[in-house]
Amino acid sequence: MSAPERTQLDVSRLLNEAGHALTNRLAAALAEVDLTPRAQCVLIHALEEDRTQIQLAALAGLDKTTMVGTVDELEKRGLAERRASATDRRARIIAVTEKGRLAAEEGQRIVDRVHGDALAAFPAESRAVFLDLLGALALSRDEVAGPHAVRRPRGA
Repeated sequence: MSAPERTQLDVSRLLNEAGHALTNRLAAALAEVDLTPRAQCVLIHALEEDRTQIQLAALAGLDKTTMVGTVDELEKRGLAERRASATDRRARIIAVTEKGRLAAEEGQRIVDRVHGDALAAFPAESRAVFLDLLGALALSRDEVAGPHAVRRPRGA
């Protein structure tokens, strides 16, 4: 038996490998200042405006359990704290402390450097086009499959 003919590059694999490589570089660089990409993402989004833990989880692409652990760690380190929401007594706002703000600023410099280094592999005139196309591809997932991956039922 022969494999079916491929008519396209395996775009999914290429994007996954590129994302994995960039994520590893970012994690290593942020580790130098004792942050993770996940913690950095949560801190940055929490600094933008008052957001609940659920809102931050959605922005950071984290599930509920991972988000709880991330915020627990941020609290333990004095980088953020949970506060009661002024508009919903059941919700908790994740407030970044001054120590957390300083850590997020340092982390953002690192994120910008790592991303800049990755983009430096492209000729200057191609960078904006690449980012536009990548952004369009990322946005198209909502149009095709909705915001969540399709999962097969267990036992299938």
